[in-house]
Amino acid sequence: MRRLPQNHRNSQVRRERDKAALSRLALLLFSGLVLACGFILAARHHFAAVQYGYESEILRQERQRLADERQRLLLEKERASAPDRLESAARQFGLKPLSPGQIETRPAAPKPNHRRETASVDTTDDIGGQ
Repeated sequence: MRRLPQNHRNSQVRRERDKAALSRLALLLFSGLVLACGFILAARHHFAAVQYGYESEILRQERQRLADERQRLLLEKERASAPDRLESAARQFGLKPLSPGQIETRPAAPKPNHRRETASVDTTDDIGGQ
C-alpha cells in the first residue's frame, strides 16, 4: 500500500538536521576510540610482561648454569693445586725437593729509622712579656 503517488516529487522537501544526534554520535565515537586505545595499550603491556617473564627465566637459567660452571672450575682449581698433585707435576718437570745445603741464609739488614724530627714550637706568649 502506497500513500504517495509514484509521480510525486519530493526534491523540494528538506530534512532538518538533528544537532543533538550528531553530538551524541561524536561522543560515542570518541568514547569507543578511547576504549579501544585502552584495550590495545593493556594488551601491549600484557604481552611485554609475558616477554619479560620469558627473558627473565632464560637469564635465571643462564645464571644458574654459570654458577654451576664457576663451582666446577673452583673445584678443579682446588684439585690442581693440591700438594700431592703439585709434587708429582714438579717431578715430571725434573724438579727435586730442596736439600738443606741449597738454602742460603743472609744476615738481616738493619731497618732504616723513619722517625721524623719535629721542630719545637715555642708556646710562650710574647705579647704579655713572659
